[in-house]
Amino acid sequence: MTDQLTDGEKQTLLRLARAAMEYAVKGKALPPLDLQSLTPLLREDGATFVTLTINENLRGCIGTLEAYQPLAEDVREHAIAAALQDPRFPPVGDAELNRIRLEVSRLTAPRPLEYSTSEDLLKRLNPHVDGVILKDNFRRATFLPQVWEKIPDPAEFLSHLCQKMGARSNLWQEARLEVHVYQVEEFHEAN
Repeated sequence: MTDQLTDGEKQTLLRLARAAMEYAVKGKALPPLDLQSLTPLLREDGATFVTLTINENLRGCIGTLEAYQPLAEDVREHAIAAALQDPRFPPVGDAELNRIRLEVSRLTAPRPLEYSTSEDLLKRLNPHVDGVILKDNFRRATFLPQVWEKIPDPAEFLSHLCQKMGARSNLWQEARLEVHVYQVEEFHEAN
């Protein structure tokens, strides 16, 4: 990632995410974002995932792989979506807000990962560095690089990602999948 966020920009994004989540959970209208008050980097289009955890357990995670709106707006949108629209979880309740820890992952643009065989694919992955996108026709799924902490074995990582995509776990060994990788700049609220 060429332009790293400053600590101040990271704190701004975390504050924006927290406020957006709290407004949405409480059913209040989100005030418009004053883009002109933000740094140029926060006004540039950016792709993010916002992850919510309670006691280090996932509580919601939503984002995008392609940049299509200002970074600050992207963080607000995905903080709300992670709280209210992650299909794996019920919407976050007001009583949970003070226990939720927010994490923001700012993504680089995905790039294709060329490989010849399933063994070659395993060798080309960079565990703990690469986020991975698998695509098979109309199905697609991704794991952020942080998922390597829970699934450090590359073969197991790809098998779980196939399952997330709604496919058999060994599809990555049997079929030629489209694979993209990306990196993230990750930061989170203090405990």
